[in-house]
Parts: sequence; C-alpha cells; structure tokens
Amino acid sequence: MAKWNGFSLRWYEELFQNERILDALYYTLFIAIIASVIATIVGTITAIGIHKMRQGKFKGLLLNINYLPVLNPDIVTGVALMSLFVFIRLEFGFNTMLLSHIVFDIPYVILSVLPKLKQLPSNIEDASMDLGATPWYTLRKVVLPQIKPGIVSGMLLAFTMSIDDFVISFFTTGNGVSNLAIEVYSMTRRGLTPEINALSTLMFASVLILLILSNISANKKSTQRR
Repeated sequence: MAKWNGFSLRWYEELFQNERILDALYYTLFIAIIASVIATIVGTITAIGIHKMRQGKFKGLLLNINYLPVLNPDIVTGVALMSLFVFIRLEFGFNTMLLSHIVFDIPYVILSVLPKLKQLPSNIEDASMDLGATPWYTLRKVVLPQIKPGIVSGMLLAFTMSIDDFVISFFTTGNGVSNLAIEVYSMTRRGLTPEINALSTLMFASVLILLILSNISANKKSTQRR
C-alpha cells in the first residue's frame, strides 16, 4: 500500500481501478465539455439575434421562453424532456443526455451574453462598416472581442451546470450511460466508499489549481496593460 508522509493512498489507488466511477467521470466531463461548447455557440448567436430585434411582443416572448428552463424546477424540465424523447421515439442513452444538457445550458449562456451586448455602443457596427469592414469581419473583430467576457462566463456557467446536474440526467439517461451525480446516488443505496471522497478531493484540487492559474494570468495581463 502506497503511503506519503504517513498518509495512505489506498483509496486513490482503488479509485483509478474502479471502472464504474471512471466511466461515470468520463461521461460527466465529456458531456459537459461538448454541451457547454455547443450551448455557447448557439447561445451567443441567439443572444445576438435577440439583441438585434426591435422591441416588441415577439422579443419579449422569446426572452420569457428563455427564462423557462432557468425558473422551472429541474424535475419539470427533466420530465418534459423525457416525454419529448419518448414521443419522438429517440433511444435513451448518450445522445438524449447530451441533448438535454445542451437544452438547459443555452439559456444561461444567453443570459450571460445579453448584458454585454447591451453595453456596446449602438453605432459601433455602423462605424466599423463605414470604415470598410464587412458584416462578418465586424462580428469577428469588433463585436465578439467586446462580448468575450460574457461568452467565457456563459461557457463556464454552462460547464458547471452540466457537471452538477442530477435530476435532468436521471430522467434522460439510458443503459450504460451514467454521470457522477447518478453514480453517487446509486452508491448511496449500497453505501458510499472513500473512493468518492478521493475523487472529490482530486476534483477540488483541480478546480483550485485552475482558479489560481486563471488569477495569475489575469494579473499578468493587467500588469502588461499598465
């Protein structure tokens, strides 16, 4: 049994030998990454489209529809998505869980990007195109860099929501596909083992390291700007 300064690494060794937990971790991260990337792309495009619409009932309707997955209890969203998949006869499994995560991630991205769009000067795009830029170039070089903080925060929020989700995943998963939340729930009926504690410790340490590196990078950029 490996030890480090009197601290036993037994449960860490058993964690990396537990195929069920490793498979659940793989699906958790894989689905979270794909869902957050797709939700960020779709959510950003949708936010720009909503922002460009004139004030009216249709714009208000779209915003209210966008609030539904955020305000609804997770169990309502989960049952609704499960019913939809049953109605269209889509086989439950990886695809249904991924689609579900994308659906409930998109509103959070939209809500993160819209405030940044509202902060932009109303004539910034006209000024760019008056100087000879095409609409596509204006979007890539003028609009997107200005709303980048909202896009990044929306993506991180979507990633976090996807990793943390249990209820919607529980209703939309299938045989052979499980994330960490479902796996921990199933283990509570058999009894939790310290392997979960070891995994939680590793995940906490990983997030802490990422936050430290992010703060260091942000401080370096602010110092260089000065």
